Amino acid sequence: MTSSPLCVARLPAWRRLTLAALLCCAGWVQASSVYVSSEKDNQVLVFDAAGKLQSRIDVCKRPRHMMFSKDQSKIYVCCGDSNQLGVVDRASGKMVDTVALGNSPEIFDLSPDGQVVYVSIEDDSVLAAYNLTTKKPLFEVKTGGEPEGVMLTRDGQFAYVTSEEANLVHLVDLRSQKIVKDIKVGNRPRRFAASPDGSEIWVSNELSANVSVIDAKTHTVKGNVAFEIKGMRANDITPVGVVMTRDGKTAWVSLGRANHVAEVDVATRKVRRTVLVGKRAWGLAMSPDEKKLYVTNGLSDDMSLVDTQAGKAIRTVAAGRVPHTPLVSP
Repeated sequence: MTSSPLCVARLPAWRRLTLAALLCCAGWVQASSVYVSSEKDNQVLVFDAAGKLQSRIDVCKRPRHMMFSKDQSKIYVCCGDSNQLGVVDRASGKMVDTVALGNSPEIFDLSPDGQVVYVSIEDDSVLAAYNLTTKKPLFEVKTGGEPEGVMLTRDGQFAYVTSEEANLVHLVDLRSQKIVKDIKVGNRPRRFAASPDGSEIWVSNELSANVSVIDAKTHTVKGNVAFEIKGMRANDITPVGVVMTRDGKTAWVSLGRANHVAEVDVATRKVRRTVLVGKRAWGLAMSPDEKKLYVTNGLSDDMSLVDTQAGKAIRTVAAGRVPHTPLVSP
């Protein structure tokens, strides 16, 4: 069943609405949804693209980082207090399975085939790998204290892992299951973003008020992005979340207790502007058209919707108690 735009436009209004409903039910039209993990509610909240709450999904205890499965049909959610990876079925809106993890899991990434999950286990100071089909642990790699950020290279052969205590980014060879290089960055490194061409890795340094830029070939720091806000002390500027646009020209960084997000020119590593959002701006996600930035604010229990073209927050919505990660469907 297909219809050209011209034919659809000639249909009566009631027929167009009926056709749209049928296409949606058939899975041919899928409106973008925004999923937000709420640490204190043990739920994932589901919003439409405009920020209207649609539903709530009960999950495991203290949900934090989330990712889609490879086929987009499921959401994996890391639960820090129940030491589990929850599996949410998007169609039914329910958690349908769990995978047991180590003590206080934080951030994770998936292998290119979607079969293995690599998780930072904070209390055990390890990067741990688990098979998602068998639910069995595969191996662990010892890291510096309080590992958090995890990001795999595109070929799935290496993983970058931040250690908040050691102020390092570990480069882990997943085949040999060993750290092959320690990269010194700023104080308390947290999260990663990779440039679209894979040439740069950006890591946020929460207690240095900056982002380190790592050369992905030499695995050395080639520069940094410093953040300043007029009238604010440097130790109140605590960057955590980082996202990049698909063209690689712009990065957005959440500035934590500074209650702002920063728009950065990637080429010059200069801040173009900052935008006031909620309290303790944390997680970031962009809409598919990159015109909206969704910002979870952990201390004001809300989510800010930022117009990326105008450079201003256009709406703030309640997002549960201690919202952590926003995840936007394509």
